[in-house]
Amino acid sequence: MAATHDIRSLDDQGLQDAAVQLGQPAFRGKQLADWLWSKGVGRFDDMTNLPLGFRESLGRAFSLTPIVAEEEQVSVDGTVKCAFPIETGKVVEGVLIPAKDRMTACISSQVGCSLSCAFCATGRLKLLRNLTAGEIVDQVRHIAALAERHHGHRLTNIVYMGMGEPLLNYRNVIQSVERITGTPGLGMSPKRITVSTAGIAKMIRKLGDDEVKFNLALSLHAAEDDKRNRIMEINETNDLASLRDALMYFHDRTGTRVTFEYILLGGFNDDLDDARDLARFASCVPCKVNLIEYNPIDDASFSKADPERTDAFKALLEDKFNMVVNVRRSRGEDIDAACGQLANKNKFARGEA
Repeated sequence: MAATHDIRSLDDQGLQDAAVQLGQPAFRGKQLADWLWSKGVGRFDDMTNLPLGFRESLGRAFSLTPIVAEEEQVSVDGTVKCAFPIETGKVVEGVLIPAKDRMTACISSQVGCSLSCAFCATGRLKLLRNLTAGEIVDQVRHIAALAERHHGHRLTNIVYMGMGEPLLNYRNVIQSVERITGTPGLGMSPKRITVSTAGIAKMIRKLGDDEVKFNLALSLHAAEDDKRNRIMEINETNDLASLRDALMYFHDRTGTRVTFEYILLGGFNDDLDDARDLARFASCVPCKVNLIEYNPIDDASFSKADPERTDAFKALLEDKFNMVVNVRRSRGEDIDAACGQLANKNKFARGEA
């Protein structure tokens, strides 16, 4: 066991096996899992019910390096954005979004992103690497503490809607969900977790095969192939027909209602014909629709839709097609924390730290 091996990459059986290899009884592995995933300690020395010699052996055999937020910005609306340095020049961001009785952690799954969606600041960054399950859980722990500190309220929901495409980091995302929902772990309900994808058809099917219990959101943003191709390159290899089939398969296997995320881009995808296209596509599965206010990014070619067009779009979906529709108002704009704006605008990514 090399000293560079991340101990949090091991499952529960792997932790028990490691304990035995280091001369300890197997139950030490269960204690170790509790320290790592329920208590969230960051040093082997803090695992006080483990023998000193075992802790020293663990330190020689494994690494334990949780990520820590080094920069926080608080918006006037109570939204909090955090920068998490991963390695030199590699930073991810997470956001606490308060709303009435909900406290939502928006977390990242990759450093950067490979999908280059035209409306998203993160898409302008190259993909540097996947996050580990432990690094994803670290974001949740930190943002949960922010919810208590800033709002006196526990964390209620988690959305994998930050930097990166979760389904292109499938194994680590699934392992992180298992640790967030499991025991040992954070013990949250999987129904409080939503994983958002830009649309990787074969991986949506895999979610169905794995019969996941969490919620799935598809970042749709256009329900006609030519138009979606213009803003989301992924549609060229995962067109709407393939996504429709994959979503139907996912729902058949899991019984879970799908959420469609739809950013309204002024003059591009916000007229009533676009709304009809959306309704036709979304009819494939039981669903709800989140209409999202657009937050322009630097040098953007898109603008926010007019409120009147947003209202008409929503009314048509509700009144003619009897759809469940929510309008997600912009949050955290003053700190670049709003949807699509996570772009490493901090001193760590600029190499100033």
